Amino acid sequence: MVHSMTAFSRQDRDADWGRLQLELRSVNQRYLEPHFRLPEALRDLEPVFRDALRGRLARGKVECQLRFDPADGDNGLAVNRPRLEALAAALGEVRQTVPTAAMPDALALLDHPGVLETPGPDMEAIKAEARTLFGAALDDLVAGRAREGEQLATLIRERLAAIRVQVAEVRRLLPEILERQRSQLLERLEAMRTELDPQRLEAELVLLAQKADVAEELDRLETHVLEVERQLKQKGPIGRRLDFLMQELNREANTLSSKSVVAESTRCAVELKVLIEQMREQIQNIE
Repeated sequence: MVHSMTAFSRQDRDADWGRLQLELRSVNQRYLEPHFRLPEALRDLEPVFRDALRGRLARGKVECQLRFDPADGDNGLAVNRPRLEALAAALGEVRQTVPTAAMPDALALLDHPGVLETPGPDMEAIKAEARTLFGAALDDLVAGRAREGEQLATLIRERLAAIRVQVAEVRRLLPEILERQRSQLLERLEAMRTELDPQRLEAELVLLAQKADVAEELDRLETHVLEVERQLKQKGPIGRRLDFLMQELNREANTLSSKSVVAESTRCAVELKVLIEQMREQIQNIE
């Protein structure tokens, strides 16, 4: 199945501890290039996410953004009783040793490090939810890339069919092209009233016909079209192979254009270049 490199997925998760929102966005890129924007408290999830991407994607620039909004609740203030008792014991020893020492009030005791705690959410549970959320987003992203890839494959197949039409048209015109070229050459020679040895003239005409014969280029165009169709049925990344085939198709179209001596074949060569360029633009998005 053909996969595009362009897709987007957004997944949300709401729970007692707050809300997670994860976005995955991918665009075309020569290699796999992941970028992450994660909350500091969830930063250690980046290697896990990176490995998951490498296991599912081969190419593309992938942006991953994870947002975490804690739930609004009470202040969550709690007294650390063991800490407070240890502090009271220490103050009792101070009072025994220095009876005149001023003792702290309740607010001062609460202000002592470790006495007053602000319990936070269970970060391990949140990380587990974030991993689940990422897995769902990645599944959705891959499915989106597959859907768009099939659309790209359909567009490419349409242009391959159009290329076949142009190749068939040039083949139909080929005898006429060669005969017209022969006639034009004879007319020019007659106009110049140049006397040439008949055998030499015939040899020149044969050589000219060979140079103008584009049957080999047409055969290679058809071969490349067949290979593109074969690649579209392959599993795994095919974008680079298709890009190479576009270069080969374009090379044959340029040769066909350079050998063109009549308007009809020139028009066909131009149309071939347009079709190949349209395919090349679509293939830039294929994984």
